[in-house]
Amino acid sequence: MANDFGLRASEIKDVLLSEIQNYEEELKSEEIGEILEVKDGVARIYGLTKAMASEMLEISPADRSEPVTALALNLEEDNIGAVIMGDWTGLHEGDQVRRTGRVLDIPAGPGYVGRVVDALGNPIDDQGEISPIEERRQIDVVAPGIVMRQPVNEPLQTGIKAIDSMIPIGRGQRELIIGDRGTGKTTIALDAIVNQKGAGVVCVYCAIGQRASKVAGVVETLQKYGAMDYTVVVAANASDPASMQYIAPYSASALAEHFMWKGQPTLVVFDDLSKQANAYRQLSLVLRRPPGREAFPGDVFYLHSRLLERAAKLSDAEGGGSMTALPIIETQAGDVSAYIPTNVISITDGQIYLEPDLFYSGVRPAVNVGISVSRVGGAAQVKAMKKVAGRLRLDLAQYRELEAFAQFGSDLDKATQQQLARGERTVEVLKQNQYQPMAVENQVCVLYAVTQGHLDEIEVADLREWEKGFHEFLSGQHSEVIDGIRDGSGLTDELTESLTKIIPEYNRVFLDGKEVMTDESN
Repeated sequence: MANDFGLRASEIKDVLLSEIQNYEEELKSEEIGEILEVKDGVARIYGLTKAMASEMLEISPADRSEPVTALALNLEEDNIGAVIMGDWTGLHEGDQVRRTGRVLDIPAGPGYVGRVVDALGNPIDDQGEISPIEERRQIDVVAPGIVMRQPVNEPLQTGIKAIDSMIPIGRGQRELIIGDRGTGKTTIALDAIVNQKGAGVVCVYCAIGQRASKVAGVVETLQKYGAMDYTVVVAANASDPASMQYIAPYSASALAEHFMWKGQPTLVVFDDLSKQANAYRQLSLVLRRPPGREAFPGDVFYLHSRLLERAAKLSDAEGGGSMTALPIIETQAGDVSAYIPTNVISITDGQIYLEPDLFYSGVRPAVNVGISVSRVGGAAQVKAMKKVAGRLRLDLAQYRELEAFAQFGSDLDKATQQQLARGERTVEVLKQNQYQPMAVENQVCVLYAVTQGHLDEIEVADLREWEKGFHEFLSGQHSEVIDGIRDGSGLTDELTESLTKIIPEYNRVFLDGKEVMTDESN
């Protein structure tokens, strides 16, 4: 007989019997630790015996609803030393700590392009949530192996004449930018980012320990030149905890790797790794790790090597993507033999050394060609540039030697005077204003003019004006030369012959114009 609910007693009995038979008591066990002490951004935690190295831990403060993330760094016999990712002042002894079972990771995806984020991937630019996010990536991963790579063979143009000609950078290379404070290191890196416009390169600028006002200035500059359309800015400012400054470069690499493994070329700027090393030293000393040279811990070399080894040009089988790293190191009074500079020099594939004396004498970018080197060399240059640049380095080296000799004031023969004059013009031609990158084909033309002696009759003071007019003259009346160099076939005999005719032709026009102006002023 049916009851009020339309169910038979036998049906209810069957359901109850089925539930009793299928009942399994699920027991869930969870490890919960507690804080023993917290100071200087580091917490000592008791009770999490199964925690992994670099695991994310969640601390639940008694007086706060939001949990705080911590990173397990020291796994000791009876406690864990964890660095706190954020504000640690509200944490107290006895607060509960839970494992997450995840090694520190951050979200990644195309939604990050054009945004400013912190070291944990949270937006800090007041533009709302980041979307779309495609995956979460561990920030500290093993670098691609040899089998997954191919040699660096594709240029990454910076648009800076002195670098593209003599210290070329290839896609997948690690090129160090090193120099004293205020010598233009960040400017070179930003120039390289600005020059990637239209090249399909995703750029990541990582600011470590910088003033917030400086980072805001960098973002404003990138927006002004349209570079934020393909750039992510990861910022761990000077006011952020040392733990955030320590992980920021790894987070920036993880974001870049998301695009690299999709087959895209990427460029990462670490500005600067000296401050990351200082932050790591601070954490290590508070964690009571044994100090070594200059009070840095013994694994500070590994800190940077495991980061920079992630820069790679992937093989075609892996998609052919690349990650180019431009780490920046600040020296004290030009001391490149200090601990951190020598470490990073030994890890990277070359360095661009910026000299204060050159900077203050008006040679900008202040690249010291003698100490600077690219260990990838001509493999990262277009054929035309390779042909022109060989002579350029030689001319500059000879000029530097003769310049030192000529200071003694002795009488110089005509050949030496001519070489000095050529060197002066070479130095002047290599000067370049910031945020004014030059296309490689234009660079080849102007460098050909100076190395072949076509500018010997032009006054040094007039060279900037000559160069500007020359590029306009080429694009307006001889665009076939520009197109011929751009197509990558090299500086053929036909193109060389054309340039040999065009440059003197423009020189006559330029000098005639100068004479007219002089006559008018008189």
